[in-house]
Amino acid sequence: MAAESTQIAMTEFTNSNIEVMYTAEQIRERIAELGRELTADYAGKDLVLVGILKGSVIFLADLMRHIDLKIGIDFMAVSSYKDGTTSSGDVVILKDLTNSIRDKHVLIVEDIVDTGLTLTSLEKMLGSRGAASIKIATLLDKPEPRINKELKVHYTGFVIPNEFVVGYGLDSAGRYRNLPFIGIVKDKDAA
Repeated sequence: MAAESTQIAMTEFTNSNIEVMYTAEQIRERIAELGRELTADYAGKDLVLVGILKGSVIFLADLMRHIDLKIGIDFMAVSSYKDGTTSSGDVVILKDLTNSIRDKHVLIVEDIVDTGLTLTSLEKMLGSRGAASIKIATLLDKPEPRINKELKVHYTGFVIPNEFVVGYGLDSAGRYRNLPFIGIVKDKDAA
């Protein structure tokens, strides 16, 4: 009788090509802090969270459960990546808002801010729609590749180095969005 294998199968959550940067617990704690801050800052205001699809979905869902206010949510899907890897800054709307934001306080919710080109265009576009205010919340801020140095990110989960990260909504060719943590891809070619 052959000896049974005691190897543990590698899963998406235990992929050896992903090094954990922030654990699920660290993310939960930071989002709870952000929720308390937003609750205080937007008390008495008509707040709408605008999630930028697809990466912001998990962050937005967790964040909104920590904002103890009457809020609305809406979504946009935009693209500024003509070749799939480099932002041009020219935003194309793939899915627009469902409801008006006129006279509402808008919080754009992003998974990660890097060059800032897409958000700069998005801020101007939404600003022309009569919002009372527009601010940005992001789970991850990667300032090193920032092209628009004037872009203000108002609420940040974590500031990270210029690394290729996945998990918690961030992907690599559609993969890894479901990881409950944020991780660094060690070998991009193996991702």
